[in-house]
Amino acid sequence: DLFAWSSADMPGIGADFICHRLAIHKEARPAAQRKRKVGGERREAIIIETQKLLNAGFIREVRYTTWLANVVLVKKSSGKWRMCIDYTDLNKACPKDSYPLPSIDRLVDGASGHALLSFLDAYSGYNQIMMYPPDQVHTSFITDHANYCYRVMPFGLKNAGAPYQRLMDKVFHQQIGRNMEVYFDDMVVKTTSATNHATDLTEVFAQIRRHNMRLNPEKCVFGVQGGKFLGFMITSRGIEANPEKCKAIIQM
Repeated sequence: DLFAWSSADMPGIGADFICHRLAIHKEARPAAQRKRKVGGERREAIIIETQKLLNAGFIREVRYTTWLANVVLVKKSSGKWRMCIDYTDLNKACPKDSYPLPSIDRLVDGASGHALLSFLDAYSGYNQIMMYPPDQVHTSFITDHANYCYRVMPFGLKNAGAPYQRLMDKVFHQQIGRNMEVYFDDMVVKTTSATNHATDLTEVFAQIRRHNMRLNPEKCVFGVQGGKFLGFMITSRGIEANPEKCKAIIQM
């Protein structure tokens, strides 16, 4: 009940705890983008990804909508396609949520110099937050077969980062700074004494379970003396040079 092996394993954060509202400007005019031509491999990828989202309950079909956006496909390093939505028009109609983000320098400093560390990563983090029901239809996108809207918060929305950091700050407010540091979906559990690390992990896991969050098992590492956090190498000795960045400099 801690890990998700696929999108179907994610129950989602309770909407009574947090959900994403768009707050569209009242004077904004809805925009329906004209469907762009997509063929071949990209068309097949859209069909596959859309079916996955439907099976997971992340999207639903819609018939009447004033906002409509196109699908954008981005090829990942693995060779697979990531499906995104072009929310350019919708984003222009929404005010910026200026929720304060934590300082990366402070987080890295706070996480370094500990005996044991565990690195956690949320599974498809943004999708764990539900959309405010009346705003779901505004996230509509067009495909060859039907129009759909998101029931969960999708990637590409202007303010998606702010509610996610707000969520993490609320869930882990008693742990952050004491035995944990969090930046969006990147989490590190830190323990000064190796004997107490299991206790700290148990405390963090209890919060994850309480709020129906899910972790990505492929990106979690437990009980190590060092690792990469927000682009920096942190160890029990402090902050060290990132080997990947050093290699790039040497090869210049």
